[in-house]
Amino acid sequence: SKTHPNAIAQICSPFVAPMARRVGLTCSGHTRPVVDLAFSAPTPDGFFLISGCKDNQPMVRAGSTGDWIGTFEGHKGAVWGVAFDSSAQRAATASADFTAKIWNAATGDEIASLPHPHIVKAVDFSPDQHRLATACNDKLLRIFEIGKDGEGQVLTGHTAPAKKVLWTSNTTLASGGDDKTIRLWDCLTGAVVHSVAVPAAITGMELCRGGTVLLVTYGDVIAKYDPKSLTVIDQATMSAPVLSASLHPTLDLIAWGGPDGIVRLAGDVAPELKEECRGHFGPVHCVRMAPDGEIFASGSEDGTVRLWQVNVGREYGLWRAAEEPAAAQ
Repeated sequence: SKTHPNAIAQICSPFVAPMARRVGLTCSGHTRPVVDLAFSAPTPDGFFLISGCKDNQPMVRAGSTGDWIGTFEGHKGAVWGVAFDSSAQRAATASADFTAKIWNAATGDEIASLPHPHIVKAVDFSPDQHRLATACNDKLLRIFEIGKDGEGQVLTGHTAPAKKVLWTSNTTLASGGDDKTIRLWDCLTGAVVHSVAVPAAITGMELCRGGTVLLVTYGDVIAKYDPKSLTVIDQATMSAPVLSASLHPTLDLIAWGGPDGIVRLAGDVAPELKEECRGHFGPVHCVRMAPDGEIFASGSEDGTVRLWQVNVGREYGLWRAAEEPAAAQ
């Protein structure tokens, strides 16, 4: 069974600028580009990190240390999207083998394989854990009732491949695609209730701050939307193209990455650059803040996952006070 010795921090301290260069903890194991990451919610055994990779081998790690726990074996194509359910008991993966799969996160056993007519790019569990939503290159979204047979409910509207999908409640979905639109769906009727056009294809999407902010990236823009109305809360043009961004759960801090391989930290309220985190040797495809706010993770074209401390010098996970970390096992 999954166990982890480190307690989850209950209170996030203010961001502290490092006295020394921020060094990422390298999590090896993948053999091809890492394209998606997802942290679980906190559990009694800590929290966990799942990585999607073009090597077909999604991996689960201890969230605070990066230590490998297990690999889900069964996909025959690149894994483009990953997610945990709200209890971290199940995981889901989206693959180029035209399937989405649901897994027992503790044992690694496959629970279900959901066929699609094209590459599946994203997956997400509903908050009540009863349904799985998928985004597919055939331009469609699908909703599957977990544990029931059938092709699932189909949501039609995107005019180019759908790349991102997230539940914003048990009855609404947000999605983004190559058609340069963000859409909000009523899952009871299958209708689009709000749609926003943007200047470039959607590259990233995250529901954060307790479901009150939908963070979206496209081009060189990071934008925050109200997930109930798709009203723009705030947006900023960054200094380089953005492939992914993640908002700290409590602090004025956003981590983001892009094609140049640098993970950047910027302010949330005022997006001035705070720091550049270097170490990857290829584009950074995904960045995610951990639920305890102590670390953030990045996945890159170089085949590695890196963990970075928010507060450098603090003892946490494999980091010791004012020491650089060792590599995760």
